[in-house]
Amino acid sequence: MKNRSGEKIKLASIDELLGVVNEESAMEIEISKIHPFKNHPFKVLDDEKMQDLVESVKINGVLTPVLLRMDENEEYEMVSGHRRMHATQLAGLTTIPAIVRELSDDDAIVAMVDANIQREELLPSEKAFAYKMKLEAMKRQGVRTDLTCVQNEHKLGKKSRELLGEQVGISSVQVTRYIRLTELIPELLDLVDNKKLQFTVAVDISYIDKEVQEWIYEYISDTGFIKPKQIAALRNQLNNGPINQIQMLSIFNNCVMAKKVSRSLTFSEKKLTKYFPDDYTAKDMEQVIESLLEKWMQEQSC
Repeated sequence: MKNRSGEKIKLASIDELLGVVNEESAMEIEISKIHPFKNHPFKVLDDEKMQDLVESVKINGVLTPVLLRMDENEEYEMVSGHRRMHATQLAGLTTIPAIVRELSDDDAIVAMVDANIQREELLPSEKAFAYKMKLEAMKRQGVRTDLTCVQNEHKLGKKSRELLGEQVGISSVQVTRYIRLTELIPELLDLVDNKKLQFTVAVDISYIDKEVQEWIYEYISDTGFIKPKQIAALRNQLNNGPINQIQMLSIFNNCVMAKKVSRSLTFSEKKLTKYFPDDYTAKDMEQVIESLLEKWMQEQSC
């Protein structure tokens, strides 16, 4: 539905995304006392954008405080702000403004994913693990003690998946596809990130055993490609039972083997009879023709 004329769209602020309330104030925390979030799915790269952030920190300082929590060891754990902390370190600073909040493991996961998922140009692997972490946290947050049957738990999981899809702007089916990528071996997942393996093909591969995935990676490394029909044929064969690497290669080769062009050649009886006596049967003429062709082929090879 379109907004009414003159109506302003209110976007969430960073503080709202992080769940920071107005009464909270930042304090300077020593970076040496902060450790990264466990299984943080987002990559911190020393790219051009990081250099821009470093220059900004040198000139203006860290404008938005990072979000920390105290873990079970009474140590500071980064929830949101890994890139800002890295830029601060590169800028030569030893402290960073931070807000420390009491967060459960699941609340921290949700806050961490929500703060980072807004970034542009996220890699498929980053989305995959982020969606998986948040979905699992959402399911745990939504568990009720009176939901005891499997059917209710399934409905709860489906609802969480749909809610996550709405939050990140994709369908629940696409959420499932992204999460499937977490079942890939690292080498194949890197190919997806580098756009050398199609997303949909990678999802299909994710249903295949890890050992066979390693064979697939070797095949891609050797040939430079993998086609959807090859993976489809492989999965169909795997439904009938396990196979070895040689059998997999045979399946792949059969899928891409070029079909031979059908060539038919016909001699009419009128055309042939002028070269043979009248008493020669069709079989006699065939034998003579084969004999002459054999002789011709031998001459060609000389």
